[in-house]
Amino acid sequence: MSTAGQVIRCKAAVAWESGKPLSIEEVEVAPPQKNEVRIKILFTSLCHTDVYFWDAKGQNPLFPRILGHEAGGIVESVGEGVTDLKPGDHVLPIFTGECKECAHCLSEESNMCDLLRINTDRGEMIHDGKSRFSINGKPIYHFLGTSTFSEYTVVHVGQVAKINPEAPLDKVCVLSCGMSTGFGATVNVAKPKKGQSVAIFGLGAVGLAAAEGARVSGASRIIGVDLNPSRFEQAKKFGVTEFVNPKAHDKPVQEVIVEMTGGGVDRSVECTGSIQAMISAFECVHDGWGVAVLVGVPNKDDAFKTHPVNLLNERTLKGTFFGNYKPRTDIPAVVEKYMNQELELDKFITHSVPFSEINKAFELMLAGEGLRCVIRMDA
Repeated sequence: MSTAGQVIRCKAAVAWESGKPLSIEEVEVAPPQKNEVRIKILFTSLCHTDVYFWDAKGQNPLFPRILGHEAGGIVESVGEGVTDLKPGDHVLPIFTGECKECAHCLSEESNMCDLLRINTDRGEMIHDGKSRFSINGKPIYHFLGTSTFSEYTVVHVGQVAKINPEAPLDKVCVLSCGMSTGFGATVNVAKPKKGQSVAIFGLGAVGLAAAEGARVSGASRIIGVDLNPSRFEQAKKFGVTEFVNPKAHDKPVQEVIVEMTGGGVDRSVECTGSIQAMISAFECVHDGWGVAVLVGVPNKDDAFKTHPVNLLNERTLKGTFFGNYKPRTDIPAVVEKYMNQELELDKFITHSVPFSEINKAFELMLAGEGLRCVIRMDA
């Protein structure tokens, strides 16, 4: 493209300080350097992780910053050393990466790349420790290596999944984080067999994606566990067949589920980050074969305990990161599942706003309304 090698001036939503509305600014986006790609973002959506770091509670605040990490776009130009992407390719930038060279990337069992694993504190590019964003010569920090709340962004090539150009970017953009995390936790890690029972703890967007994974896997019973009873009606669209509110019972919810199922569920997926939910998810699976998978991110000082006999009785406890998907290798195939109508995404997208109204997306999430709000960058 004619802009290759040049600084691009475009609009971006800048977070200047913690908890304050984002400000639409004209930023300068430098050309991609070695192993980097500059992407024209067409659609981005808001994930709870963006809100968490915008609010800057419980971690190191880094401002001014361009947030955003669920998105779809088109490659504008590539830097030195990039051979598997070219201008015009349709891509999803991903908050974690796949260098294809480290021990994790070379392992069939792991997706936790040594070089490009999620780093919430880093605000610059790996290549030279500098930002590609600036306003009047002053750097604006990156977020998760993606910073998709900008009309153009620069991303390490290892964090870019090349996808089918026929796939609608306004839909598949949600696969770059939350939907893949939940869906993959079920189909890649819990792996329920057809006809088995699954309990999902937390019926937010990630939990409903986990329920979708259980539905696609042919689970016979999908029990949703949430403190908000109003979520059950929506959860039915994702295959949830029964609902349990822990607050409605005078005994631990794991005991309730064990009674409901005659011994426990075959699989459980925890998507809240609550220590109590993690314990419940593990202790509600059936002895002998039950598998519990932890997805939610706890507070840094959290710890939980369960009696070792729960493990000795042949229950399995697993953790997962990004649904065990390798971003470059696996995400294109997840997009194909949507294209082949094996995976439904439209029901996750409950709102859409133009880029100029990006703060409305934050208001919707803070109010607990809807699942995903897609932001249209050209509007």
